Amino acid sequence: MGARAGIVVCITSFLLGALFTHWIADSLTLWKSPVTDEHLWTAASYYSILTKGPPEILYFLFAVLFLGGTTILWSFGDGQAGNLMFDGGSIFLFGMTAVMYIYTVLPNILARFHSLPTHGLKDPFPRSLRQSTLDLASNNLICSVALTGVLALQAGRFWAETSDNDDEEFVLVEAPTPEEVEKPSQTPPVNATALKDRLSIHSDDKVKPLLQQRVQPS
Repeated sequence: MGARAGIVVCITSFLLGALFTHWIADSLTLWKSPVTDEHLWTAASYYSILTKGPPEILYFLFAVLFLGGTTILWSFGDGQAGNLMFDGGSIFLFGMTAVMYIYTVLPNILARFHSLPTHGLKDPFPRSLRQSTLDLASNNLICSVALTGVLALQAGRFWAETSDNDDEEFVLVEAPTPEEVEKPSQTPPVNATALKDRLSIHSDDKVKPLLQQRVQPS
């Protein structure tokens, strides 16, 4: 259980760090106001560099995504209540990130930014690329927030399991039952018959001399 949660956290942190590298471009188009042509050209040049990288990077990225999704599904399959809640939310957020990146972000980068026209930073930015560049920044932000939610859910699951383990360490002391309260003491009970015999012996010892004195003739 702990190993699977650790794998999920490590993979999610790796993917989140990979998305943070896009801050070089996204900070210019998403967080700068107003967005100038120079900002757009810088962001587009960054994404154009990514399209020229070796394809093995994409294969490695897909392998990491597959490993993370498989690990969460494996943990979810245990059927425990904590897994159904925390891992269920993690699967939704992780799957949404994978689908958005594979079917929206990567096709947009490969189709629009593979080759850019010759330009200078002060040249007007093409209208056909403007919306695609802005969409990349928004999509990267959504994926980053979703992966942060996965980390938050896994942290909540760890806290919940730790609390359950702490509760199990307490030993419950049951209150004594009414039968145990009314249970007689450990001193052996006095036999009523033996007590009666003892009393009768003492009384006979005192009564017999008196009767003998009255019976004797004067």
